[in-house]
This record gives sequence, structure tokens and C-alpha cells, in this order.
Amino acid sequence: MSGKPVVGITMGDASGVGPEVIAKCLSDRDLYEACSPLVIGDADVMGEAISIFGIDLKVNAIKDPDEALFKFGTVDVLDLDNLDIVDFVKGKISTAAGKASVEYIEKAVQLALSGKIDAIATAPISKEAVNRAGYSYPGHTEMLASFTKCEDCAMMLVSGPLRVVHVSTHVPLLEACRRVTMPNVLRTILITNESMKRLGFRSPKIAVAGINPHAGEGGLFGKEEIQEISPAVMEARNRGIDVSGPYPADTIFLRASRGEFDVVVAMFHDQGHIAVKMLGLEEGINITIGLPVVRTSVDHGTAYDIAWKGVADPRSMKKAVKAAAEMASRKSNALT
Repeated sequence: MSGKPVVGITMGDASGVGPEVIAKCLSDRDLYEACSPLVIGDADVMGEAISIFGIDLKVNAIKDPDEALFKFGTVDVLDLDNLDIVDFVKGKISTAAGKASVEYIEKAVQLALSGKIDAIATAPISKEAVNRAGYSYPGHTEMLASFTKCEDCAMMLVSGPLRVVHVSTHVPLLEACRRVTMPNVLRTILITNESMKRLGFRSPKIAVAGINPHAGEGGLFGKEEIQEISPAVMEARNRGIDVSGPYPADTIFLRASRGEFDVVVAMFHDQGHIAVKMLGLEEGINITIGLPVVRTSVDHGTAYDIAWKGVADPRSMKKAVKAAAEMASRKSNALT
């Protein structure tokens, strides 16, 4: 094994852009300066992606991380050999690819928990394909929580200067509103504070968004801010956390992007996602905070419409891998 952090890169949904963005990502020599990348997926699929897109790389199919070469120009693939090239249709939803994508993630978690790899960076999966394959997970975050038996984790999106953590993610909007409770908001603030410290912020400045227009306007447009969100903020402040709010959601993300706050706690999926993705899909990454393992991800989907056409942008994948390596290094240094 190398002295650099080993980042397990799950191949994602093979029908989507995962194989392509990983191949393009690993054609960047700089990535090997930051980490030792190990693809967890199917060697034949990665080989086909490299061949089709004319990338100057070769595949090293292995069965254990100890067999990896970690040499630029060679893509080490921990080969689960769980996909036949004819079993999935490129650019369309595939049950076979959905099943395989879950198996890559489960294997990556096993390797991370056992210390065989130092971090996980995930290529995109299809929630529909995963569910067609018989799994009930609504997304990566919930899947990772299940595999690691973690009860307190959350999604953090990062794009440039903006960081956003969500109280709820992949649930219907009505359910998301029901989850805006004092315990849930407080839990998210606490996880955010601890995770930001692990990211290098000694005393992170946290802003909390409201859920109603104008953050409720003193109760005129909703009571959640008064009854649930403000008490959570007050309790967190009593615990010594630098947190404030609730602020109107139509302005707080702009203020945070300008450096007034280090991170924003959003109340539901689209409230936070829209703000981050307005800054550009190519620049954003997703970090699952609160897990016992380091996990980052691209901040885009399978993009079936452009998959296997050679036009997918690898920048988010590169940023996710480099962020995973940085977090793993910081975690390792904290333990020594």
C-alpha cells in the first residue's frame, strides 16, 4: 500500500456517466499526487469506457487493495465482476446496473470500515434503478447510513465558498415540513458543527435557514421558526456553538456565499440544493457528514442523456476524490 490516502472510487451506475468521469478523472496526473485511487466496480466496464473514449490508460483488475499498483497510467479496479456488457443499456435505466451500483458501495464501506481504504468517493447512482433492483434506499446518504449502522448523519453540499447541510433530504415535501422539529434541527446543527471542525474550522460560524417565507415574519406566515427552529438555535448556542438564525432562505445562501457564514443549515432538499447548484454542477461536491468513514461524491446525477458519448465533465469527480483524500489525511493526522 502507498503512503498516500487510498480513496475507493465507486463506479456508480454503469449506464450513466460514472465510468466516463472516473476514467477522465484518473487521466489527471495531479490526482495521484493527492492520493492513491482505487476504482471499486467492474473491470470490463471500465476497460470499455477507457477504450471508447480513447483515454491513454490501462486497467489492472484486482481482487484485493493490496494488489493495487497506484501508478499513473494504470487504473486499479477492485473487480466485483458483477456486470456483463450486454446486461445493461448505455444511457438508459438498467436494473442490472442499479444492483451492481449498490454492491460497489457496500464493498467500499466494508473496505473503509476494515481500514483497507481511507476514504470513499462515489460516482452517481440512479435511485430508480436501485429501487428496480429491489432496494428501498432513496439515495446514497441513506444507503451509507444503513451499511455503517449510523443513526446521525447528514448531507453537506459544497460549491466554492458555499456549504449547506440539510435537516432532511430525499423525502416528499410534506414529510420534510413535518421533520422540521426542534430535536431534528438541533441534531443537524450539532453534526454540522462537529463535522466542520473535522474539515479544519476551529469555531465554525453556522447560519440556520427558516422554512417559511421571510422566516415566518414573526409568526404571520408560519409558526415553525418560533416553535421549532429558534429553540434549537438557542439550545445550540447554550452549548457553545456559534450559530444564529433562523434567517429568510431567500437571502441567507447569498450571504454565506459572500463569506458571512461558514455553513448554512437548510430545512429540506431543494432549499439547499438549488442554492448550491446555481453556482455550477461542475464545481459542487457532496459530503456525507456524521459517518464513521469519509465519503464524498459528485454533485450531479447519472446524466443518461449524455452518458457514453464522451462529453461528460469530470471536474466534480476530481474535486470529490481530492476532497476525500484531504479529509482522510486530516482524520489520520488527528489520530496521531
